[in-house]
Amino acid sequence: MDIAALKAWMDAQGLGQGPIEGQKLLAGGTQNILLRFTRAGRDYVLRRPPQHPRPESNRTMLREARLLKALAGSDVPHPGFIALCEDESVLGAVFYLMEPIEGFNPVAGLPPLHAGSAEVQHAMGLAVVDGIAALGALDHEALGLGDFGRAEGFLERQVERWKAQLDSYAGFEGWEGPAALGDVERIGRWLEANRPASFQPGILHGDYHMANVMFAPDGPELAAIVDWELATIGDPLLDLGWLLATWPEPGQESAVSVSPWIGFPTADELVARYAARSSRDLSAIGWYRVLACYKLGILLEGTNARAAAGKAPRDVADRLHARARWLFQRAEGWIGA
Repeated sequence: MDIAALKAWMDAQGLGQGPIEGQKLLAGGTQNILLRFTRAGRDYVLRRPPQHPRPESNRTMLREARLLKALAGSDVPHPGFIALCEDESVLGAVFYLMEPIEGFNPVAGLPPLHAGSAEVQHAMGLAVVDGIAALGALDHEALGLGDFGRAEGFLERQVERWKAQLDSYAGFEGWEGPAALGDVERIGRWLEANRPASFQPGILHGDYHMANVMFAPDGPELAAIVDWELATIGDPLLDLGWLLATWPEPGQESAVSVSPWIGFPTADELVARYAARSSRDLSAIGWYRVLACYKLGILLEGTNARAAAGKAPRDVADRLHARARWLFQRAEGWIGA
């Protein structure tokens, strides 16, 4: 990170004076860089693409910054937006500054208060649902996000879009193919045959699970929803489906790496909480959780395909492939015989 260039840009934006101090790289997310620092007594977090950006990385930063700016003043917990730099010559990529979040991610470990209280954990789970209920209730048109995504045909596009993604993995030499994941074709046919006839468009996060939220250090409140790179305009119920797809069920393997798990709500309680916070029709919520398994499983399998061609670490690929298989098995169990 070129700190001198960052300082000069901040000078031009009127963002503090004097040296940039206390730089610290933050964990969280493998695709982008997060740097926390202090200037003139104010704390900042800089978010930018990785050192070797992907083709869409700069566009992703622009979209994230636009969304966070639009969320200002809403009751959706999110990092406060400060400033955006679209000039790639400053740091080699588009970046933006946001307010730090004082809190913790539960996947990284629970503080004693949260680890030792079933009551606190139960409230944490409900707070996770409250976050997406609040997000889905926003009027994206009024927030200036009418062109942030293409809501028309959103549900109709899903299966074909992700089937094409899976088919593209055949280009990686050595990939064993989709058969190792389960009956992917059957799940796709079920999704097409049972697709809801209509939906109420809104903002969705796009990757909503416990790894992408932060909690207050002294209670069960949601401090922020983070990692907005997949956010778009579509059907917000997919965020709830995504949460359900990754949520443990009694006596089953867990897709949520939070420990200890002693008081978090059941999946049915999550749905009931959302229903109490939203006017949306949840009668087809089972369809959304199957779609989430389908989509997330295909996304995770991409690493396995790349590893087969020597373009990703084998140990990571094996872990994500196992998770993808688990998701497809879960979907098959939900749709039944």
